[in-house]
This record gives sequence, structure tokens and C-alpha cells, in this order.
Amino acid sequence: MDRRTALKLLGSTLALSSVEAQAAAAKKAPSWKIGLGLNGFASSSKKYGKTFPIWEVLDFSSRTGFDGIELTGDWPMGGYPKSDEKDRIAALKRLYDAFGLRVFSIQTSAGGAFDSGEAVRHQWLDGMRDQCRFAKALGCDCIGMWPGGPLRGQTIGEAIDRLGASLHEVGKIAGDLGLVAAFEIEPPFVFNTEQHLRRILEKANHPSLKTIFDSSHFDLMNGSTGRPHEMLKRIGVENIGYVHFTDTDGTLRDGGTSKHLACGDGHIDIKAALATLAEGGFRGWIDLDTWQVPDPYDAAGKGYRAIRRAMAEF
Repeated sequence: MDRRTALKLLGSTLALSSVEAQAAAAKKAPSWKIGLGLNGFASSSKKYGKTFPIWEVLDFSSRTGFDGIELTGDWPMGGYPKSDEKDRIAALKRLYDAFGLRVFSIQTSAGGAFDSGEAVRHQWLDGMRDQCRFAKALGCDCIGMWPGGPLRGQTIGEAIDRLGASLHEVGKIAGDLGLVAAFEIEPPFVFNTEQHLRRILEKANHPSLKTIFDSSHFDLMNGSTGRPHEMLKRIGVENIGYVHFTDTDGTLRDGGTSKHLACGDGHIDIKAALATLAEGGFRGWIDLDTWQVPDPYDAAGKGYRAIRRAMAEF
């Protein structure tokens, strides 16, 4: 082989290696969408007597660079439309479209999902079927569920069995619509430990049914160590539907749920949490959860910048 041919082959090999390296890096690098939950503004408004006009929240979200919004059913103007109320859904969608924002998820209650009465569970499931259809019509990727409420005469094992069975059905409904259904447990709920979370996932057992990684709740369930990524690894990133991201100091706020803080204001290893998501292959929505934070704008801005920095580094 002459020198010219050898150099050509070497150049081709190096170019191919470079392309392969870039492809591998692109596959590993996260392309997360960043959302902002309205639940933070709703809770802060109620707890601290503040006013957050919805147009102001959406203008802030758009200017900051957020990709989407997670709705909460009771703020700012009452409950969600029914799935057949097309004009109301279109009007709601136009509001967010005007600010260049997607509604990526809606928050729903799942208290009826583990009721001891079969009729109540069926009624809840009928309601969820309609809410999934509403979420799909609105253009969502996800639907979130919070199974709060008392045991109502059951053992914790019986409640988990019933909850898991109900969530399995929601997984089927959501999957048929192309949605990811995800649930979240937290300290005030009767389901509030890592073992509870594992058992619910095992009982639900559906590919479209996931859990929500809330870094503050995972931190408390992991012993308030500032390392919620340890529990995240044990649960498995593949079981995460989407993320509620926040910092915390590992305590409860006023005896209630996990104290949510702006990123950098608590003790969580933010970089390790995001790295665990990236390395585990998570490529979905990360929602900034500013629950009961006195200044949700400040917390949302700090969280957005932390996630963008992590994406750039990865």
C-alpha cells in the first residue's frame, strides 16, 4: 500500500471514530424538557396570602425559558374541563400556546384508588379515564396522581394491593392514549416509605405506570441525608415517569410534607441527583416543584438554571 492510500484510510478511520464518538455522546447526553408546576404558586398563594396572576406566571415561565407547565386542578380557576368539553379545552390550550408553553401534565387525586369499597374504586377509575382523555386532548405527555387519604379500615398491605390494582388499570388507559401515568407518595400519606413505593410498583406492574422522582420526598425516605439519588438508584431510573425537582433541608415544613427549597438553599447533592437521572437514561420532563416556597419565582429560576447547567456539563 502506498503512502497516499494509507493516509486516506487513516483519515477515513479517524473521521468514522469521531462520528461514532459524537453519536455515543449524543445518546448519553440528556435532552430534558423543563417544566414548572402551578402547584407551587397555588400553595404559596394559600399559605402566605400572596397573589400570583396566571398571566404573570406564564410570562415569567416563557421569558425564563421553560418548555411547559404542569396544571393543578384547583388553581387558578377551579377544576378541569371534562374530556368532551372541546371548546373549554381549546380555550385553555390557547392560553398556554400564546406564551409558547406546553401543558405537559395535569395533577390528579388518587385517594379513591385504594378505597376499601369496590364501587368507590370503580368510580375513581371512571373519573381517571376521563381525565386521561382530557390530558391527551390538551397535548400532555404525562398525568400525575397523588394517593392521599386514610386507610379507611384496611391494613396497609390491603391498601397497597388495591392501589396497585387500580394503578395497573390506569396504566392500561394511559398507555392506549400514549401517555405516561405516574404517582407520587410523600410523608403525610399513609404510603410514605421506600418499601411502600416498591410494593406499589410491583403490584401495578404496567409499562405505562411509573412513579415520580420528587427529590425532597426521596431525601426524607432515604434518611434525610441529602442524597436522594441513592434511593433513586435502588428504585431504578427506568421506573421514573417524570421528575418533581427541588432542594430540601431534610425536614418537614410546619409539620406537613417535605420542606421544598430553591436549588442551592438546602442540603441535596443536586449534581449527583441529575447525574443519576442522566446516567440511568432518563430523557423526559423535569418539573420545578416550588410547593409552599415563599417566593416561587426565585425557586423556579434557581432550579431552571441548575438543570440547564447540568445539561450543558453532561
